[in-house]
Amino acid sequence: MSSFIPDTLICEANPQVYVETPLHPEKLTVWCALWAGGIIGPYFFKNNEGHNVTVNGDRYRVMITNFFIPELNNYDVQDLWFQQDGATCHTARATIDLLKDTFGDRLISRFGPVNWPPRSCDLTPLDYFL
Repeated sequence: MSSFIPDTLICEANPQVYVETPLHPEKLTVWCALWAGGIIGPYFFKNNEGHNVTVNGDRYRVMITNFFIPELNNYDVQDLWFQQDGATCHTARATIDLLKDTFGDRLISRFGPVNWPPRSCDLTPLDYFL
């Protein structure tokens, strides 16, 4: 066994220089509605400075109120059903109340008048066809 300890480190990269990289890549959240009459959207979730943001209940309700409902008013959709999955931002009490005010009993959602069936991949066409 050798007791020799090298005092020189040979390295191809300069140890005094480093490059900062983001821990996570930038993400983009897009929402749209699919119905027999076409597609409503897309809607990109961004903050006031134009940076991408994740969706929470408040941002989702702002999108529903300021984007989706005004778009719906351009169509004859009195009998339209609204369906969404059980994501937390979709099922916040204030969100469900807003959607019930808009769609009444024609809401398929967790905590909605018609409960969203768990693990039902056949009910999410946007995940597979958009």
